[in-house]
Amino acid sequence: MKQTLPVVGMACAACAGSVERKLNSLKGVTNASVNLVGRSALVDYDPAQVTLEAMKQALNDIGFDLVIEQDRSADAIRRREYVLLLRRAMLSWLLSLACMCVGMRWVDVGGPTVSNQLSLLIALANLWFCGRTFYTNAVRQLRHAMANMDVLVALSTLVAFLFSAYNTFWGDPSQTYFDSCGMIITFVLTGRLLEEKAKDGTAMSIRKLMGLSPKTAHVVSYDEAGNAPTVEDVPVATIEVGDVLEVRPGERVPVDGEVVAAESFMTANAAYVDESMITGEPLPVEKRSGSRVLAGTIPLQGKLRMRARQVGEHTALARIISMVEAAESSKAPVQRIVDKAARVFVPVVATLSLLTFVVWMVVGGWAVLPQALVCAVTVLVVACPCAMGLATPTALMVGMGKAAEHHVLIKDATALERLRKVDVVVTDKTGTLTKANQQVDFTQADSLPYDVRETLKPHALEAMQTLQGHGVDVWMMSGDREDAARYWADKLGVAHYKAGCTPQDKEDLVRRLQAEGKRVAMIGDGINDAQALALADVSIAMADGTDVAMDVAQVTLMTDDLRALPYAMRLSGKTVSMIWQNLFWAFVYNLVNIPLAAGVLWLFYAEPPIRLTPMWGAALMAFSSVSVVLNSLRLRFVANR
Repeated sequence: MKQTLPVVGMACAACAGSVERKLNSLKGVTNASVNLVGRSALVDYDPAQVTLEAMKQALNDIGFDLVIEQDRSADAIRRREYVLLLRRAMLSWLLSLACMCVGMRWVDVGGPTVSNQLSLLIALANLWFCGRTFYTNAVRQLRHAMANMDVLVALSTLVAFLFSAYNTFWGDPSQTYFDSCGMIITFVLTGRLLEEKAKDGTAMSIRKLMGLSPKTAHVVSYDEAGNAPTVEDVPVATIEVGDVLEVRPGERVPVDGEVVAAESFMTANAAYVDESMITGEPLPVEKRSGSRVLAGTIPLQGKLRMRARQVGEHTALARIISMVEAAESSKAPVQRIVDKAARVFVPVVATLSLLTFVVWMVVGGWAVLPQALVCAVTVLVVACPCAMGLATPTALMVGMGKAAEHHVLIKDATALERLRKVDVVVTDKTGTLTKANQQVDFTQADSLPYDVRETLKPHALEAMQTLQGHGVDVWMMSGDREDAARYWADKLGVAHYKAGCTPQDKEDLVRRLQAEGKRVAMIGDGINDAQALALADVSIAMADGTDVAMDVAQVTLMTDDLRALPYAMRLSGKTVSMIWQNLFWAFVYNLVNIPLAAGVLWLFYAEPPIRLTPMWGAALMAFSSVSVVLNSLRLRFVANR
């Protein structure tokens, strides 16, 4: 079975890699994919071989937590952790500033010796009270032959602190770096604080979807004679299938169900419900006894009573949220390459730091020991796997969230990445481009004009024109008669069409176009489209189609407004462009700053114009991670229609 589980404690790409490798190492886990930005893991596992408790224990051993308990809220845990992180960062700033005031003699405390000793105590307090988690997590990671950003922070601050402590009591008292030790902790904590705040912005769409579900509902109870109903407010989680609920004007429907009674000031036996948040349709829908209503929708006029049919995770809204969460935990092909790089990044940086120290000592001898240590520590601090690790998932999460806001559900990252490359769209007609007229007597349908039997879906013509205007060929495949197919193809301005198509015909066309080097998207709504959907490079289903089509498809359009399709293709291009922007700047950041930290400019200048210290290296490292997330958040504005 597949399940998306919240993970607590991840701070960098190497953390996500450690969690992913640990879960995948467990017997019974078929595949685990970790989303750093969403702070979750999509786990495909066999419950007969491995339990959630075993997964939780495995992650606890390496310093992380898996939220599997019903009475624990991952959001509540993260909010509490954020508050603790904020307090640690604020305390660290106070201690670091105090250490700088003492260490740089801005405050006279009685001479260099006393100043160094007081700086040592302040720095020690900073490392213990504000940075202790870096050391405990580093020990857990190293114990399991893993390494993440905490290892780099722990190594750099520990080396700088011990070297400074040695010089305070036995060496050169002028060569101490207690202020740098503290500022490393301060900048890393501040960076993580800003990063967490920014990552919350990337998850805005999921929170909006979750916000569609109310916390309480009005349950209607009857006496033994079936009269004198009473209404009681209860938590939505306690609702059971078969319960009768009352939904008042302006309130959200709590679960999926069937209307048993409705009334409004316009109609005695009907209410009008806004379903735009689910279907994207702008006009309220009339609901009478027997009509289906969905969780998250809102009665605008009058009230209704309904019988619960699907509750909890079985509602349409819950399935949409689950689909979006699973999509955000999936990985684009480029992310797999980045993950491999992040996996070896920390060991490589540690090696480069050691190499930096050795080279300085070989070239300059004991006389350059302080400079050798400073450069080695700065290499440890300035290197940042986080920027690379965040580059892809942040952009994907924002992109998929924007798609969901526009009623386009994308099941996996590969589909989002491929959409921008589509140059041919093969589409079904009835149910996809057109909708049948429900008032028509279909026993006499053959004798009726074709524009009476069915009508174009909203903006279908505009959508087809937009696709073709961007160089995308459109093929309409219909099981209808030749004259009907020709009529609607002309109406839509589609040059390529075929009538009387069987499911095999649709599959054959997709296969032929792919053989010609085309990247094909197939859009359909029925069982007869399933073969072609399964074969296409990108498969797209209509939400009002069959379950088979939606199960096969990678993308589901939750609205009849077909402009959502060209929008999704444009969004794909912008998202992938943002990914490459992020990766480029993350790569350039490390390519430039690691050599600068190692002291490469000393080869060309007696006194280099740029000298990175551990303190400023920590500031740059924090800035690089935050900048990647903030850049991805720009998608929320540039991806609008």
